[in-house]
Amino acid sequence: MTDQAKTKSERNEPESGPPRMVRRFRFAPGRPPAVSSRAMVATSQPLATWAGLRALERGGNAADAALAAAAVLTVVEPMSTGIGGDCFALVWRDGRIDALDAAGPAPASATNLDDVAQRGPRSVTVPGSVAGWAALSERYGRLGLDRCLAPAIDLAERGFAVAPVTAALWKAAGAPKELLPSPAAGQRVAMRPLAATLRRIAVEGPSGFYRGPVAGAIAAASWLEESDLAAFEPRWVEPLRLNYRGTEVIELPAPTQGVAALEGLGLLERTDPSLASQVHCARLALEDALEHVRDGADVRHLLDAEYLDERVGDVPRPIVEPPAGTVYLCAVDEDRMAVSFIQSIYMSFGSRVMAPGTGVILQNRGAGFSVQRRIVPGARPYHTIIPGMLMRDGALWGAFGVMGGPIQAQAHMQLVSGLVDEGLDPQAALDRPRFLVAPEGVRLEEGLWPQAAQLEERGERIVRDDNHPTFGGGQAILVDGDALVGGSDARKDGYAGGF
Repeated sequence: MTDQAKTKSERNEPESGPPRMVRRFRFAPGRPPAVSSRAMVATSQPLATWAGLRALERGGNAADAALAAAAVLTVVEPMSTGIGGDCFALVWRDGRIDALDAAGPAPASATNLDDVAQRGPRSVTVPGSVAGWAALSERYGRLGLDRCLAPAIDLAERGFAVAPVTAALWKAAGAPKELLPSPAAGQRVAMRPLAATLRRIAVEGPSGFYRGPVAGAIAAASWLEESDLAAFEPRWVEPLRLNYRGTEVIELPAPTQGVAALEGLGLLERTDPSLASQVHCARLALEDALEHVRDGADVRHLLDAEYLDERVGDVPRPIVEPPAGTVYLCAVDEDRMAVSFIQSIYMSFGSRVMAPGTGVILQNRGAGFSVQRRIVPGARPYHTIIPGMLMRDGALWGAFGVMGGPIQAQAHMQLVSGLVDEGLDPQAALDRPRFLVAPEGVRLEEGLWPQAAQLEERGERIVRDDNHPTFGGGQAILVDGDALVGGSDARKDGYAGGF
């Protein structure tokens, strides 16, 4: 019996999970990479890419393009992101990389600390995205935050047509009808309360979100207090770096799992880039991240050469990493300023709590405290979302990221290996089949099924998974001489575009 003819149970597949969206035209030629000379934006939604390019055409830079695209994504992909969530960014300009950490903490007065809620009011942490947007705009932008938010406000007010993959994910998320009823692909959806909140932010800046009526509505709907919101400030932090076969890879430090992507690559450099080695290295790196990544923790020792030399020969233990839903985007402008940007409300539709009258769905990032099995008042939990940046010979090579909760660090390792070890272009590297180290075993996307037997011989339990949302989705833009070459994952609705 062929793998295709087997039942789910015979293939060790769960009966529930992400929506089943098997690709049509499976054997058609792949999408070529996008190529441009001046600037480029890559996102998971056509309208977000359009908004980013529009910002560039109006005199904005990569920061403005990223902000315009990010704001639109909060409207058109609400199951994955929103102004009730967090964001992180890496910015390259004039030979320097800055890292933006806009993740919010648990309430300072949190109680029942051993009871980590997965959903609901007690899973909500302070939303950091709006403050992060303002910080990015103030330090790097040209247009001003108000102009960057204009396309998102217009789409939320007038409505937009829902893209096909988004419609399927929206339906699978099963959002309560009082939040957002599930639309069909192509259906027009408007979000007027959200438009009003975005307009308030455009006029008043972040204070229109963290103080006043919006803050009061957030506090009334969750266990946050208005003082928690008013006290929040994003941080500019020192990123983590690791050289992988001549390419410097940059990630965010704790409380993100960026160190897992770097450690995985550091371990992989000490073996070979085969599938079996990648699975082994991903397991070890995730095991270390889950043990060591905490708010304020210094995890640089996990990247020390001596540690990696010893660690690569260890036998990994089973790992259980939190799930999530996320959006990622990147932008590079004419001056070769680059922004790698990611934001999320964590699991699909976050906490499933909406602040009344605001259109703001609040994140459930507090569920990340399950990694340490205890809530820490005023601290941030383990974060899955990570943007990435690449350098060669001290110069920008590109920006990249892969969304999808537990696959992110694993997919960063796989994507960088494809770019560096195989010399793939960004689109080909993104579309290449992936694996996912999961609690039930190693999930393999269809293109990797022929290698399943090799992994089984090494003691791995294999799950053949033909459902591509399992494996996330990413974007990447690389500098290639005078040109920009980009890609946007075929597992999502978006594209990379430039001029």
